[in-house]
Amino acid sequence: MTTKEPRSKFYELLQQQVQNEFTASQQYIALAVWFDKEDLPRLAKRFYAQAVEERNHALAIVQYLLDTDHHVEIPGTGQVRNDFSDPVELIELALAQEKDVKSDIETLAKTARGEDDYTGEQFMQWFLKEQVEEIAQMSTLLNIAKRAQGNMFEVEKFLDREDDGGGADPTMPPVAGGAL
Repeated sequence: MTTKEPRSKFYELLQQQVQNEFTASQQYIALAVWFDKEDLPRLAKRFYAQAVEERNHALAIVQYLLDTDHHVEIPGTGQVRNDFSDPVELIELALAQEKDVKSDIETLAKTARGEDDYTGEQFMQWFLKEQVEEIAQMSTLLNIAKRAQGNMFEVEKFLDREDDGGGADPTMPPVAGGAL
């Protein structure tokens, strides 16, 4: 019989982050569906892609937990907001969500460091870098949407012009089941 490591505070927070990432994924799907319903295909595409990215983040954490011989529970998600009246409102929610995730990731990194969990701290470094990128991109999108003053077709044109196709980040930690 294999003995599992006791669950440290870091691993408890990491398990909670799995739920946070899945909830973020579901929220992004709700935003994408709203944009889809409003016939804003580039915004819908951007948020569907964000949903997949958050799903991949959750499963990267799952893979890390598996690799470090920790018990993994796949949680339900938290509440998801579906009702909106203004497109800018959706982007503001997405930016706030990314800032919350940044705070969660910083707490995880600090906790790993405080527990002398050097592999855990190292694992969190990629997520810290990722949040800088996520917040910068969402901030730019919000600025563009505000400048468009309600003309979301200008935002659509911006996304069409600026979309680099995304592409997988080769430095991302392995994802349980493979990244989508």
